[in-house]
Amino acid sequence: MKTNLQQSKDSAKERQMQVVMPLDLGIAIGMDDPVRLLIEITERLDYRELYAAYDRPNRADEATPKQLFQIVVLGFMSERYSLRKLEEACKRDICFMYILGGKQAPDHSRIGSFIKERMQGRIAEGLFYQLVKELEARGEVGFKHLFVDGTKIEANANRYSFVWAKSVSKNEAKMRDKFTELLKRVAVEYGLSGCYPNPEECRAALLAEKERRGIVFVRGRGKRRAQLQRDLEQLEAYMCREARYEDYNAAFKGRNSFSKTDRDATFMRMKEDHMRNGQLKPGYNLQLGVEGEYIVGVDIRNDRSDEGTLLGLLDRIEAGCGKRHECVIADAGYESEENYLGVQRRGQIAHIKPQNYEQSKTRKYRTNAYLRENLPYDAQEDTYTCPVGKQCKLIGETKRRSSSGYEATVSVYECFACEGCPQKKLCTRAKGNRRLQVSKQFVALRRAALDRITSPEGTILRLNRSIQSEGAFGVLKQDYGFRRFQRRGTLNVLTETLLYAMAYNIDKLHHKMMRNQSGCTLHALNSA
Repeated sequence: MKTNLQQSKDSAKERQMQVVMPLDLGIAIGMDDPVRLLIEITERLDYRELYAAYDRPNRADEATPKQLFQIVVLGFMSERYSLRKLEEACKRDICFMYILGGKQAPDHSRIGSFIKERMQGRIAEGLFYQLVKELEARGEVGFKHLFVDGTKIEANANRYSFVWAKSVSKNEAKMRDKFTELLKRVAVEYGLSGCYPNPEECRAALLAEKERRGIVFVRGRGKRRAQLQRDLEQLEAYMCREARYEDYNAAFKGRNSFSKTDRDATFMRMKEDHMRNGQLKPGYNLQLGVEGEYIVGVDIRNDRSDEGTLLGLLDRIEAGCGKRHECVIADAGYESEENYLGVQRRGQIAHIKPQNYEQSKTRKYRTNAYLRENLPYDAQEDTYTCPVGKQCKLIGETKRRSSSGYEATVSVYECFACEGCPQKKLCTRAKGNRRLQVSKQFVALRRAALDRITSPEGTILRLNRSIQSEGAFGVLKQDYGFRRFQRRGTLNVLTETLLYAMAYNIDKLHHKMMRNQSGCTLHALNSA
């Protein structure tokens, strides 16, 4: 048995051996830890708009809006996207506690309201573009080459809550016919000619007729309903359906579908197919602009195609940074006459790959003499010559309007000697003469773009586009697990994406600094 003296000596030794948490938590954090870089960069940002979103000043013991912003970005950097995981990290993780600086850890509800109500849309976007300007000040971004790409991210919505525009249009037309017939019959049977065809007045008149006749409406099975009750219930059902269809048509906004649980989401074909049958899922079209491997532009669209998203992304970057990139590099999904001209009018150089670029390199394409691109063209006579020597002459011009409202002038050519031609089946499927529809402006713009992307500089830029823009999506999806949005609505989805982008940029800067690759914006083409 140990004496009291020995026990006291042992307890004193144990107290000396205990690990004591230092008052300055920074002592336990390495100098090359990403949290130090995060604090260094975010301390330089302007938070006046964020603080203006609050109605009252912070208490002395609670985290400031700037600290909440730093906590959320650090959470995205460490793959803590759940509000409760962020709350737990603020209580247990030394990096989060270092940001708080001894203040009380915020709970999940405060973090959630901060993201949803304070950081939504404009404020988050302003902080993101301030971060881009900080990268410019460090020499990481020079506004020279913008690499654009897009991907479809699944929305936080029920996969089977779809509403299709064609189905709504078809069912609405059928319902209106039946509705009109019902109103006509009710007006004749109950003498409501003065109320026809107004459904509200007919309903009020039927309710008045019910009171005049003293009819008692019944509910439940096994009870016989009066004809007036049946007519009134049918009228109200059609009125509800009409209101629902009007609501649906207002929600489409030019789209062909939307989700009932997230009306801003459109049903699209995703690369990740959980059923492996090409099933459409609700999602958003995420557009990123990348320079020097950093994300410098973010846009959220509900268009299924990338073609109509380029100019909106460029406008967003210019509004946020106040600058334009010298060159815009994009893949074939962005090629259109509107995009070529839009980039050109901004004073930028478009390196957009033509949609037929890969196909044009094949022997089958080059040797096909019946393709419009391979037909000899006489600029003076403004005619095309077919393989048998017959001319396709200009017969007029027409306008072609895109989904965005852009009008392109299209020249129409026709060959008047196709009748009896032995090679007609190889040349055209038309019953009459072959016609060509050519946008001369688009042909010239495509030819100039082809010359640019096949030049030595264009080859390097195409290589970097596949590395930088597609690489950014690869990191977000694989390393950050960004395959499905956690929030609903365009503004909330945009805020979430901007938080991912800011976390990605700070991580990328940290990795470049550790590898001594700061300031490198382009990857060189390997000679081998």
